[in-house]
This record gives sequence, structure tokens and C-alpha cells, in this order.
Amino acid sequence: MTAARSHDGPGPFRRAGRATGRALRAPFTGTARSIRKATHAHGAGESGLGKLIELHAVNGAGDVMITVALASTVFFSVPTDEARGRVALYLAITMAPFTLLAPVIGPLLDRLPHGRRAAMAGAMLARALLALTMSGAVATGGLELYPAALGVLVSSKAYGVVRSAVVPRLLPPKFSLVKANSRVTLAGLLATGIAAPIGAGLQTIGSAWPLYGACAIFIVGTFLAFTMPPKVDSAKGERRARLIDPHDHPHLPHRPEPVRRSADRKRTRNGEKPAKERPPGLRSVGGSVLHGLQANAAHRALSGFLIFFLAFLLREHPLAGQSAAVSLGIVGVAAGVGNACGTAVGSWLRARGPEVIIATVLGLALSVAVLAAVFFSTALVAALGAVAGFTQALSKLSLDAMIQRDVPEEVRTSAFARSETLLQMAWVVGGGIGIALPLNAVLGMSVAAGILALGAAASVRGLLGAARRGTPHPRVA
Repeated sequence: MTAARSHDGPGPFRRAGRATGRALRAPFTGTARSIRKATHAHGAGESGLGKLIELHAVNGAGDVMITVALASTVFFSVPTDEARGRVALYLAITMAPFTLLAPVIGPLLDRLPHGRRAAMAGAMLARALLALTMSGAVATGGLELYPAALGVLVSSKAYGVVRSAVVPRLLPPKFSLVKANSRVTLAGLLATGIAAPIGAGLQTIGSAWPLYGACAIFIVGTFLAFTMPPKVDSAKGERRARLIDPHDHPHLPHRPEPVRRSADRKRTRNGEKPAKERPPGLRSVGGSVLHGLQANAAHRALSGFLIFFLAFLLREHPLAGQSAAVSLGIVGVAAGVGNACGTAVGSWLRARGPEVIIATVLGLALSVAVLAAVFFSTALVAALGAVAGFTQALSKLSLDAMIQRDVPEEVRTSAFARSETLLQMAWVVGGGIGIALPLNAVLGMSVAAGILALGAAASVRGLLGAARRGTPHPRVA
């Protein structure tokens, strides 16, 4: 009787245990399946773009964990005057060397086309080790914290440059570059929004715990980088882009291939040597890309300026009726929501003229900055944060569309690497202005408007002129 019962199947306790285990696993496995389905949709799984989307989400989560730890140590844990001194020291030790290193990052990584997966994995692993290094110094705020923070900053920017260069290699069929970048950017934003409160929760356990979390996340990212498809490391048909104006070298014109071959045959018949062809560069493919870079540099400089200036301004002079932490949270959330909305709208507007989009959003940001300077208020500060995030995201996606349209495919990955480096340098300059400026609200908003006005003066006329003339290149689908 007992033997027969043992063959009837598992007992009620075992069945209940298995059912409980399945119930507990279901939210996690279901969420994982949903995320995988979303990231691999529309051919992104087959092309490898889905893996890059997941890797960028891991990157965003790890970076925000380190940001939470540093902000709590350098900014929130000490009085305002001391915090300003610490942040100034942080900028001097990290941002100044980075300003010198930034121009080197793009060209250096551009020389490693066969090692892009290894470069992204190296950037992840370096931040994992540096997070552990900082965990010992984060509580005391010792000087050893700053070299490690510089290493994290450089590694993060190096990853961003390589990621921009990798995207064109992973486009699914009939998938535009601006749509691919929209997906990648949205994944990073969502991961940041999820990881930020987790990091804040870990901070309540101990100042080093967000860094332990960052270390674990970046180790996962190191392994994910090597799961990217081998074509990421392929450099077939690529050449390096050069930031050279064709008017500076009229004897080395960049001409379409059929025109070049016809001219070379004519020279050969006349006993002359064929003309030397210069590799196409960002400035030699038309004014749209150059003016788009100028406008995006203004947006990035504004972003760096607002981050540092408002951090101190709102700590010393919180928004009406709010604490310093709540004031910073309001502006931070507004900027994040604006960035996400700009990314979504950029995907929807991907078939429109990118020159007009960039000129329009630059004018929008300038208008809100002027209003914030003239009528400074809680609502306008939050609005400026939201508009700055929205316009920066939309302008960057439009620049991506122009690079895809105007830069030849064989140098496109190089162009992305170099343009991203220039934009990151603009962010550093804006941040430096923000930390050096006196904490006067009207003055700060006026400087923000001035940054955008300079960008508009340098780029809007050229962008609208290029839009009126049209382009010989096909529009981005």
C-alpha cells in the first residue's frame, strides 16, 4: 500500500512547494521575457541590436549607481560651502584632465575597429574595479576618490564613443539609424530610472553599497559585451573621418565615385596622373552636419551648466515651499521625462527634415531659457529642465539622421566616434561655467540663454539654408 502511494506522484507538500516556487519566479521570468521581447522586436534580435540595447541598459544602471554614491559623498553629506569646495576640487581633478583626454578618446578608439567588443568590455570591467576602489574612500571623501572618479568618467565616455560607432553595424533590415538610437537611448533612460531609487535604498544601508551594486552590474556588462555578434569587430570597407574643410584643401576634393573615375580616365588619356582623393570628413560632406554639431554642442553645454549650477543654487535657495532635495528631484525628474519624450518624438519624426527639427528645438530651448531669466519661478525652472532634456534628445537624434544621410558609409562609424567626443567636450565646458558662476538665479538663467544664443547664432542660419537648398542625399527613412 505504501509502495503504491509512493508511485502516485509527489506528495501534497512537494506540489505546494513547486507551485510556490513557480509563483515566486513568475514575476521575474515574465519580466525578463517581456524585456527580451521588446529589445529583440522588429529584427533587432537577429541583427544583434537587441544585445546592444540590453548592454546599454546595464551601462546606464551602473553609471547611476556610481552617481548616487558620489553625490551623497561629495554633495549632500557636508554643508553647502564645503560641498562647493569639494565639487570644485572634483571638477579640477577629474574634468580638467578629461578635457585633455577627450580629444584623444575618439581617434584612439577609431584605431581599434577590430576590438570594439573588447573595448566595451574593458570599459565595463574598468568601472567595476574602480567602483570597488572608491568604496573604501567614499565614506571619508579622501583624495584617492578623485583619480578613481576620473577613471570612471573616462571609461564611461569611451564606452559611449564605441557604442555610437557600433550602432550602424547592427541595423536590422529597413531600420533607420535614428530609430535604432532611439531604442538604445530609451533603454538606458529606463534602466537609469529603475536603478536610481535602488541606489538610494542601498545608500541607506551604507555609503559603499551603491558602489558594490555598480561593481556587480558592470561585471555583468563585461560578459554581455562579448555576446555581441562578431560583425561588431568588422572594419570591412571603413575609413577614418577627418574634420577638414574642403576649402582648406581644394586640390584634394571629395567627389562621387563615378565622377572621380571619369575624371581619372580623362587625365590618363592626357598623360596626367589621377587626382589624389581625400577621405571624406564631417565638414566635407556638407554644411548640415557641421551646423548640426554646433547646435548640439550648445545643447550639451547647457546640460552640463544646468547640472552643476542648479545643484548648488537649489541647495542654497530651494524652490518655493520645497526642501533642497525635493527641489533637485523636481528638476531632475522633469529633465529625465523631457529626455524620454524627446527620444520618443525623435523616432516618430525620423522621416522629417532634421535641419528644421534642430533649428526649431534650439529656438524652443532659447525661448524657455529667456523666460526663466526674466520671470524666474519654480514652474519655469522645472520647465527649463524638461525642455532642455527634450530638445537635447531630439537634436541629437536629428544629428544622427544627418550623419547617416550625408556621411559615406565607409567613414560613418568614425564620424560618430568623433562627433560624440566633441559633444562630450562641450558638456565639460558647460559644467565648468556652472561651477564657477555666482549663485544668482537671474544671472544663471541669463548665462543659460547666452549659451543657447551662441549656438543659434552659429548654426540656425546654416541649417535653414541647407533645408531650403535640399540635399543630393536621400532622406532618412
